Amino acid sequence: MTIQQLEYIVALNRFRHFVSASEHCGVSQPTLSQMIKKIEDELDVTIFDRTKNPIEPTKMGKRIIAQAEISLREVKKINEMVIYETEKLSGSLLIGVIPTLAPYLVPRFIKHFGSTCPKVELTVSEMNTATLIKALEKEEIDMFIAATPLEQENFYEIPLYYEKFVAYFSSQTPYQFKKLSANSMPKDDLWVLEEGHCLRDQTFNFCLESTDYNQVFEAGSIETLIRIVDENGGYSVIPELHIPFLTPEQQNNIQEIESPPATREVSIVIKKDFIKEKLINAVAEAVKSIIPEPMLDGRLKKFAIRL
Repeated sequence: MTIQQLEYIVALNRFRHFVSASEHCGVSQPTLSQMIKKIEDELDVTIFDRTKNPIEPTKMGKRIIAQAEISLREVKKINEMVIYETEKLSGSLLIGVIPTLAPYLVPRFIKHFGSTCPKVELTVSEMNTATLIKALEKEEIDMFIAATPLEQENFYEIPLYYEKFVAYFSSQTPYQFKKLSANSMPKDDLWVLEEGHCLRDQTFNFCLESTDYNQVFEAGSIETLIRIVDENGGYSVIPELHIPFLTPEQQNNIQEIESPPATREVSIVIKKDFIKEKLINAVAEAVKSIIPEPMLDGRLKKFAIRL
């Protein structure tokens, strides 16, 4: 059994069509068919049920294909390990970012990463946390940056920085607070992000005991939240990195949340079998160049990331 044969059965499982699979592998259809039949003869099992249209793997075939996918990933890692230890960073990097981080990270991240790693082809995608988790599980992306913890068994979370939340009130708000605590924030007139944004969940976690509030609209971005508050009154909760985006007049409407302060942990998330140590350190260095030093994780300030 060869690596090439494993590639053939994985491709056939993906396309469920001999011609499409052979075109993907760059061989003729008879060659692919013969090589797969040879594997079946060697193992004395039927991997694919050819009576179905489209063809389907048998029960044993599914197990064999799953193991073949694992084996091919491990072989790929060996090649990548050699490349990353002997050459400068190159190849591609697909990285995801949640929407409530993207405005503050992505523009400057692209600039810094592009200047320090010019041979790496960078693709950045903005997705909500649930979509990022699925994309990383399917290896559609290499890593993502999000609020943690996520408690995903197959992932590693590498903390980058810790960001406080602040309350943004309308200039016409009736609320007057000398000190605003996470437990005393009013439930009325709170504007929040729509379902699927982690900032929405974090808002409820630290300032509401229930989701019983008189909200009539859920915004899709922090900028929209601020405009709604300005026009309609009430308040919202925004990350501190958004404060520089506010006008001087709007910054007067900010109030810190105390006792305890509301914060979120922001981390790089990778699969546990990720091996590109140089690449993940390059990503971390780009983030370190953007985020104010006091916000950075203490370990990230002193040490390189070791996988």
